[in-house]
Amino acid sequence: MTTKNVDLKSSLKEFFGFDSFKGMQEEVISTILKGKDCFVIMPTGAGKSLCYQLPALISGGTAIIISPLIALMKNQVDAIRGFGESDSVAHFLNSSLTKTQSEKVKKDVSEGRTKMLYVAPETLKKDDTIEFLRSVKVSFVAVDEAHCISEWGHDFRPEYRRIKQIVKEIDDVPMVALTATATPKVQMDIQKSLNMLDAQVFKSSFNRSNLYYEVLPKGSKAQTMKDLISFINKKKGKSGIVYCLSRKKTEEVSEILIANGINALPYHAGLDAKTRASNQDKFLMEDADVICATIAFGMGIDKPDVRFVIHYDVPKSLEGYYQETGRAGRDGMEGDCILFFNPKDTEKLEKFLKDKPVAEREIGTQLISEMAFFAESSQCRRKSLLHYFGENFDEDNCNKMCDNCRNPRETIDATNSLSTALEIIKLTDGKVDLKHIIHILLGKATQEVKAYKHNLFEYFGIGKEKSENYWKTLIRFGQINNLIHKNIELYGLLSISKQGLDFLSKPKPVNISLDKEYEPISDADFNTIQIEAVYDKELYRQLKDLQKTVAQEMGLPPYVIFQETSLEDMAFKYPITMDEMENITGVGKNKAQKFGIAFIELIADYVEKNNIERPDDLVLKSVVNKSARKIHIIQNIDKKVSIEDIAKGQGLEYEELIEELEAIVFSGTQVDLMYYIDEIIDEEGRDEIYEYFKSEDTGSIDAAVQEFNGEFTHEEMKIFQIQFMSDVAN
Repeated sequence: MTTKNVDLKSSLKEFFGFDSFKGMQEEVISTILKGKDCFVIMPTGAGKSLCYQLPALISGGTAIIISPLIALMKNQVDAIRGFGESDSVAHFLNSSLTKTQSEKVKKDVSEGRTKMLYVAPETLKKDDTIEFLRSVKVSFVAVDEAHCISEWGHDFRPEYRRIKQIVKEIDDVPMVALTATATPKVQMDIQKSLNMLDAQVFKSSFNRSNLYYEVLPKGSKAQTMKDLISFINKKKGKSGIVYCLSRKKTEEVSEILIANGINALPYHAGLDAKTRASNQDKFLMEDADVICATIAFGMGIDKPDVRFVIHYDVPKSLEGYYQETGRAGRDGMEGDCILFFNPKDTEKLEKFLKDKPVAEREIGTQLISEMAFFAESSQCRRKSLLHYFGENFDEDNCNKMCDNCRNPRETIDATNSLSTALEIIKLTDGKVDLKHIIHILLGKATQEVKAYKHNLFEYFGIGKEKSENYWKTLIRFGQINNLIHKNIELYGLLSISKQGLDFLSKPKPVNISLDKEYEPISDADFNTIQIEAVYDKELYRQLKDLQKTVAQEMGLPPYVIFQETSLEDMAFKYPITMDEMENITGVGKNKAQKFGIAFIELIADYVEKNNIERPDDLVLKSVVNKSARKIHIIQNIDKKVSIEDIAKGQGLEYEELIEELEAIVFSGTQVDLMYYIDEIIDEEGRDEIYEYFKSEDTGSIDAAVQEFNGEFTHEEMKIFQIQFMSDVAN
């Protein structure tokens, strides 16, 4: 062992209390201390931060750490101060500091007390920052979360592109770039941008053997929330992160989790700085179990015992997914990574790209398609994920740590089919994508297929007896096993690899499981969702009879008491308290109090007589809908604004506003639309329509329009019915 190694190990023990280095840490640190550039790719939890922290502490001068997030800087600085003799050992310089605080930081750096200075890229590019850093001794520059440099990465930051140029203005010092996620393309992009093509590259395996990967079908909001709550309840008291794509969704999900007894908090860039910092600290200090966050949360957050990471929405790329799931199990212990997936979510992501420049849109679309590929795949999740990052992995080493390996699907022989697909990919000469190849196989003479004259191929239509999913599965299998190359830069064009040519000359037996097909579902509202589970048919029959009895006693049509979807939900959830009844689809507080007692008594009696065990995780408590739209609509009705103007103000079609009004009234809120109705019909005519609604059992609007010989439009009759419901049911 060399003296340098002994010195490094003793320094490691002195500053951090560790007896030995992890993985490539020692080699990286030695390279930095020799004044050489290096590029470090290590998975989250492998100890990237120590690679620049230790050399900074033992070198002369101050190391500049360029970091993308203020929250990350604060977290890192707080952590490193715990190892130093004074707080001056590490500082950050960014827009969150006052002028006095900034001056204090600069004074400590100038006097040589600060070994690490964390700087945001936006702060670094300022002239006064550059001028200040030129006046002090800089030991080296570290670029943390370096994937932010690349437009191919999942969090592109244009400011990062100028880093090398700015650093040269300060001093000619070594540079180290670090990231936990980089495909070969992203890696090259980072190195070019930082002018580090000659840097020594340190790349660890991306495999996190302690993480379990699972993809669950994402249904309606209500069903997905039930699944989410059920999973979190099984991890009672353990720390977890739920990632959502929008700020609104993080707050919505955290509110529902709280309503269901889970200690959760939201985190997103739209919260004020104080609340955001407070919520992060509560999670780190274990005053909160679950944080519901956008991707703004997590970069560099050093919480080792996050036991689960759940993606409520599909991420924009596999880089993002890998980075975010990497927050779980950083201590090497168990970590569950759950992704809720529905094709509708990827469609939404693609719609967000429609206004982007063409190149950016094409890149974004390819990244989204790779994410869908991962979610739908029936192959080992770990193999799929690592293949994306340019790493070959034998699925036998997964050790059943993904849902596909733990619960393998039935396989079929596809040796001949794979040869056929490879032959077509070879003949098309890397000029077409997956969809085009499938169209040739299925014999679909699309415009593009005709343009290439591929409809004249001898193979055209050769695979039409198989499904589109079959061929998609097979071609994806070829990709993951390196028989087919997909060029993401060139819009996903497919070409055959050397291994693919070898397979054609000497085929080996191939068995595949078909990829999962998810049924697209709209993002239905909690209050209008159809019950997806099988409800208790006998209880439903008894509730239906009770509905008729109550309706007769009150002289009202049955649908006014409760809608059929509400009765189905009762026969599914077995509500036996007023709180539970208020959370039934389409009920709400007012309606529960007005009609609910008899139904609760019947259900409680039925549950007791039949020894029914009510599954708690299926009784979803929703939060009161106080959406801005609902409040706006009710306020404008109170002001007697015309229905057409309310619709216009909310950017809704007239029919859409009527649907909103119906949902508001069905959930138990009263409205007064008489000012609008009085303009359409006189009092005598209105009473006649009300009498009709009282006597008509189905509530059919078409039947009502027909009854009055088309004197009123469908929309006008609906307004009359909504007011009738508000008057008699609420």
